[in-house]
Formats: sequence, structure tokens, C-alpha cells
Amino acid sequence: MAAVDADGLAALKTVALEGGLAGDVKVSCASLGERLDASSQTASRRLQRLEEAGVIEREVVNDGQWVALTDAGKARLRGEYADYRRLFDEGAELTLTGAVTGGMGEGRHYISLPGYKRQFIDRLGYEPYPGTLNVELDERSVRVRAELAAVEPLSIDAWEDEGRTYGSASCYVATVEGNHRTFDPVHVIVPDRTHHDEDQIELIAPEMLRDELGLGDGDELTVRIEDR
Repeated sequence: MAAVDADGLAALKTVALEGGLAGDVKVSCASLGERLDASSQTASRRLQRLEEAGVIEREVVNDGQWVALTDAGKARLRGEYADYRRLFDEGAELTLTGAVTGGMGEGRHYISLPGYKRQFIDRLGYEPYPGTLNVELDERSVRVRAELAAVEPLSIDAWEDEGRTYGSASCYVATVEGNHRTFDPVHVIVPDRTHHDEDQIELIAPEMLRDELGLGDGDELTVRIEDR
């Protein structure tokens, strides 16, 4: 998949401002070129590269193109927004809210593997409870989650054992609030190859969060991400 460079990002933002964030919008390469201070041919090439990068979908018709941002394109712009928010909105807090949901039990297995456990102790400062707390994010938080890209994570490296490779992950320092109780340290863990959709996150902590906060499936909680 192609990368989105600075010129492509400018074109993506322009399409979004024209209405492509909400759905299909009619785009003329001539008018797009004028907005970008570029030729029609250059504007056309930029749209083609954006499509190759998977951040837009488009349909070429006789008098222009119908263009819409994909989920990846929206996430790319949210990441840019998060960067500028950090620059100009000092002290802005990244807060995610959602409801506790049952997982598939995979977290218990992976968290307990020695190659991960050693790194957790060394880099997070504790040995996690063997399991994760799964949170299904509300609609607002699904949109905001892209801002994690602007937060510096604690990295957990990939490792190998008996010919099998275990993937890397990013951990984000957080505090969790639920049932009028607060708990830390907590980390949002995001495997590089995750099976979760963008509407879910996993939490790890040195204790069982369900017990510490008295949580059951469906209970609401707030996750406040700290920017290291």
C-alpha cells in the first residue's frame, strides 16, 4: 500500500473539506488543482495515489470523479488533528469511554508468555494480571481513538520461541475510572496485528480490574490516556 506524503495529505484534506468526509462528493481535477495550486494533471495523479494508499474511494465519470474518504483516510486526518491539538491545546486530555465486554480469552494466554512478561516487568514496571479487560468504545470514543497515534507509547518488541514469532505491541499509560473508583497503573495495549475492530480496546494492569473496580459486563468506565 502506498504512503501518503505531504502533497497527498493536502489533497486528502481538501477532498474532506469539500464533503468527502461524509460520503461521495463530486470532484473536478481542475477545481482541485486550483485549490492545491497545481495543474489538473497533478491533481489527478494525487487522487490516484490516494486511492492506491487506500485512503479514498473514487469513481471516474465523464464530467469528474465521485470521491469519498475511507475509514483509513478519516483515521489519517484524525491523526493530523491530534498532532495539531497537542501543539495548540496544551493540557488537552485523551479520554475514551465505553462498556466492559467479555473477551475471547486470548489475552490470558499471551500476557503470560515469558517473552512478553519480561518486557512488561522491565518497561511497564509490573507483571500484569494474566488477562485483559476488554472495553467496547462508544461512538465518540471510536472517532477519538485515532488520536492515540499522536501519543508516545511504550513499545513491546516482537520475539521468537521454537521457530514461532510473537508480534510486537504498543502500550499507552492510562488511568481507569469505573463505579466511582479509580485505578492505576493501567496500560492500553494495542498489538500491531490486532484481531479487534476500532471500536474496542484492551487494558492490562497488575491486578484484575474487574475485581478492583467491581466491574461486570456492560458497566461503563472511563480511560484517561497520559502523554508521556
